[in-house]
Amino acid sequence: MTPYGNYAYAILTAGALRTPDKVALTYCGEQHLTYDQLNRAVNRRAHALLAAGVLPGQRVAALLNETLTVAEVYLAQAKIGAITAALNPYWPVETLRAVVASSGCTAFVHDATVAGIVEEIRPSLPEITTWINAEELTSQDEGEPPPGAAFDDPLALYYTSGTTGLPKPVVHTHASSLATAQIWLDVPRAPDSVFGTGAIIWGIGFPAIVGPALYTGMRLVLEQDWGPANFLKVVPRERVTHVSQIPSFYAALLGSAEHEQVDLSSISVIMLGGEPLTASLLSRIKQRLPGAGVYSYYGQTEAPYTCMGRVDDGSTPLGTSGRARTGCAVAITDPSGARVVDTVGEINLAGPHRMAGYDMLPDKTAEVLRGEWYVGGDLGTLSADGVLQVLGRREDAILKGGVWTQPSTVEEAATALDSVAEAGAVGVGDGRILLAVVPMTGQALDSSKIALALADTLPPHQRPDVIVVAESLPHFADASGGPGKLLRREIREMYQHLVD
Repeated sequence: MTPYGNYAYAILTAGALRTPDKVALTYCGEQHLTYDQLNRAVNRRAHALLAAGVLPGQRVAALLNETLTVAEVYLAQAKIGAITAALNPYWPVETLRAVVASSGCTAFVHDATVAGIVEEIRPSLPEITTWINAEELTSQDEGEPPPGAAFDDPLALYYTSGTTGLPKPVVHTHASSLATAQIWLDVPRAPDSVFGTGAIIWGIGFPAIVGPALYTGMRLVLEQDWGPANFLKVVPRERVTHVSQIPSFYAALLGSAEHEQVDLSSISVIMLGGEPLTASLLSRIKQRLPGAGVYSYYGQTEAPYTCMGRVDDGSTPLGTSGRARTGCAVAITDPSGARVVDTVGEINLAGPHRMAGYDMLPDKTAEVLRGEWYVGGDLGTLSADGVLQVLGRREDAILKGGVWTQPSTVEEAATALDSVAEAGAVGVGDGRILLAVVPMTGQALDSSKIALALADTLPPHQRPDVIVVAESLPHFADASGGPGKLLRREIREMYQHLVD
């Protein structure tokens, strides 16, 4: 068996042989590892795992938040063929306990950042027979361990966000993760390109960020905090060229004056996904970063980064997510399952990067895997020339006046107004729309004036019935340091009483 069917060998060991002295990773501005040095560090971790009794095919729960530790341990477990259950350190304790109990894991590796959580959950997880402190996970042996898995063998369980229940374990193989690592082959880059990111790399962020950066020979800048304040320090210090975030990050970054005197000219590629990019926010990004190409992407944990396209130069229409990237496919189907063009329907994704299924959940797997396609509940349209427009989740759509509207339409109209930094729209009550808006730093907003302005730009079925001026909007909490995805459900819960 060739070792390069193994994910870690393909994205790291190959680079160590190709460009051993090139810097692969910079950690918090203090530690610099070449491809050869990183590969040796991963090998030491791998031999230590083997010495601890971890076997190929064994499931190992990984609760890690130190970015360098995440990178080394995930890659080490991949090399020896252990299956990583990539746990979210921001989950509530009860969620964490329930996920581990149902994961089939018999070993658990953790770092110092989660020591207190581990002590709390350890007594209630008798199925875990091996507990490993990552700080003690090292060996003197730097040689290549025998690859314990490859190709269609399971690599990891990456979990969904769990916003509608217990997070579902998504099984990705060595092959599907390696296909995801090819993302940056479709994006301009140079020999000295630098990818910057934060602690969001645990979970699906690992194959979607770490893997692609190493696979394409970039320098990966890992930080613990990737919020706006530290972003403004790290980008000029490391001359970061490539970043991947959600639009809300730039709403926060450009909503204050702190960025104005910072040199961000090194940024050449901005990847944006996870939520709609409005015309007004794109205009603000381009005004601040005129030399950066702005790309929209679309995918899910089950099929990461399936579509992408550049939206700031006219090559891809704004409001769309581009075309399926090389080797992937996208289609839209109507309720009967027939493929349609220029018609709203369900988004279908396919490609070698698609998940193998949900672990030990055959019924849920059958709901979303239809032949080679993954159908996850998002609505969209596909043009005749293959451009995807994502309209949103079926459950987020707002029905008013007998007409369906996606929240992003209302939100885009609101953020186009002067002094509005961010907006969130939800359906409430019986066919009414509630809009929450956040002012830019130092500005004030008047809800009645916003209502009048929106009456001029939106048809009646899209006009808000209630407008709330808020200090901030709720976002999913993660390790990025900046805002995660907008939580419309919480907006509804916070302000429902204003409509009842």
